[in-house]
Amino acid sequence: MGLDDLVYGLYERRLAHDLAAEQIPRHVGVILDGNRRWASEQGSTSAAGHRAGAAKIAEFLEWCDEVGVQVVTLWLLSTDNLARPAAELEPLLRIIEDAVTELARSRRWVIRHVGSRDALPERTRQVLDEAVASTADVQGLTLNVAVGYGGRQELVDAVRALLHERAGAGASLEDLAQELTVEHIAEHLYTRGQPDPDLVIRTSGEQRLSGFLLWQSAHSEFWFCEAYWPDFRRVDFLRALRDYAARERRFGG
Repeated sequence: MGLDDLVYGLYERRLAHDLAAEQIPRHVGVILDGNRRWASEQGSTSAAGHRAGAAKIAEFLEWCDEVGVQVVTLWLLSTDNLARPAAELEPLLRIIEDAVTELARSRRWVIRHVGSRDALPERTRQVLDEAVASTADVQGLTLNVAVGYGGRQELVDAVRALLHERAGAGASLEDLAQELTVEHIAEHLYTRGQPDPDLVIRTSGEQRLSGFLLWQSAHSEFWFCEAYWPDFRRVDFLRALRDYAARERRFGG
């Protein structure tokens, strides 16, 4: 072990020791950014970068387990990504499918899919469905895999589902306009029944949400990290938690 490893190990232990249980976010959302740039700097292919990013996921979930995070949402593929050329998209989908299958096989986390099912290829939908079904009885952290996800599309789908539900109950459009509340929308989001994210992390130095959990992140705290996702370390995660714990949450105030 080198001196740098020793110093970081001591620093990690101090950060972890200083975190109180009540300061840990229940729900952490992560925008896994920087895989392609990481690969480019390594002189490798985009696919290699995405594989390196996929390999980081289980390690990150272990860190979340250690501190007591209850829900994690990982943005793996946006609706915009689905418009990429087939030569780029298909390898990425295979990497995501393999990663989700391995995560499900471990039976350590409850997997849920958040995203537009209709926008995904049949094979990808099947893999996600199997992962969700095979982990439904697992006692552990809930992992939302955001595949084919877009914040605007989620709101469209939520409103559409609400309209269908109310129409099925015999309500008119005028009735819905009179009764519509924030809770009605929330009950039809992909993440319905879950706490909203307390903390949203984005790697790679980009400081924007790009529509990630657009509705749910209204009161979230944000933490932006320069490291590309494949290089994201436990010490980076602990720093994010320390920063979160130090903030006074105002919930819109």
